[in-house]
Amino acid sequence: MSSTHLLVLVRVVLAAVVIAVVAVALILIRRALESTSQTLATLAGALEGLQQTHLHGLEESVNAINKQFDEILSVLPGVASKAAVVAARRPS
Repeated sequence: MSSTHLLVLVRVVLAAVVIAVVAVALILIRRALESTSQTLATLAGALEGLQQTHLHGLEESVNAINKQFDEILSVLPGVASKAAVVAARRPS
């Protein structure tokens, strides 16, 4: 066998090895992604169940608290301006 034929054979074998390694890596990545997908689906189902059973009743309370915060925030500019007037009148 001549050196040219041997070189061609080595290159073909090397290409086949590279393709095999890439194929195996892609198969392993696919399996990992499928496992992650299944885990995320399980987690999503659990979170949905948690939300429906435990958090649904909190919606009214959270809305009431947010309404109170909105009222407090609406009066803060007036309080700040009055505080500025009082601070300006204080002797240094």
